[in-house]
Amino acid sequence: MNEMPLSASPWTASILTIFPDMFPGPLGASLVGQALSNGRWALQTVNIRNFATDRHKSVDDVPFGGGAGMVMRPNVVASAIDSVTSDRSDRPQLFLTPRGLPLTQNRIESLAKGPGVVVLCGRFEGVDQRVVEARNLEEVSLGDFVMSGGELAAMALIDACVRLLPGVIGAKASLAEESFNEDLLEYPQFTRPNMWEGRAVPDILLSGHHARIREWRKSQSEAVTKSRRPDLWSRYLSRQASRGAAKTPAEAETK
Repeated sequence: MNEMPLSASPWTASILTIFPDMFPGPLGASLVGQALSNGRWALQTVNIRNFATDRHKSVDDVPFGGGAGMVMRPNVVASAIDSVTSDRSDRPQLFLTPRGLPLTQNRIESLAKGPGVVVLCGRFEGVDQRVVEARNLEEVSLGDFVMSGGELAAMALIDACVRLLPGVIGAKASLAEESFNEDLLEYPQFTRPNMWEGRAVPDILLSGHHARIREWRKSQSEAVTKSRRPDLWSRYLSRQASRGAAKTPAEAETK
């Protein structure tokens, strides 16, 4: 994608990468792609190699102290960052790296409420630490695994933000009942046919009793969270306790 000027109005993602042609990629499809076409958000790609100072357009060098791989040079990376922040420094500057803090839905929501993001996509063995500190980059991680670069992670982060922007997803209820709302994973979903390969849809979902359905879904969310994500479950219990809420049956089991 060609570099485009920033717009003052829409939520804007500026991507710093040595592979600008990877964008928009999946971000140009489905609801997020429609929102991009409709101007609900803007995408700017910046080729880091354009800021290299040698004739080979090199952006990396060998690490001081020895070791395998190459490290992205601070002067080149800093120049790329400064090119999109010199006139607009109100957006968080993120560096996607396995050593970063885990990206959470709460952080995504806060980013979506802001003016946009500047995202540095690392390559090789990483980025010189001095530019991380000098430009106050927020180091974030998608999980405890390593990818070949930050581009795919950047797409995931942006997709998660854009879908929360006003007008991108029509039904607000769909957002309110997703995983990580209130620190719970989402309950299981079912649709037609009622019977499939000998497996029936739970009777409660066919009952028409909306209050009981909500209770069932809440209990299912609690059960799957307790089983699969004890970290979220502990946080959920702490939140409930701080609110002075009555204990649910699932919570009572832990006492």
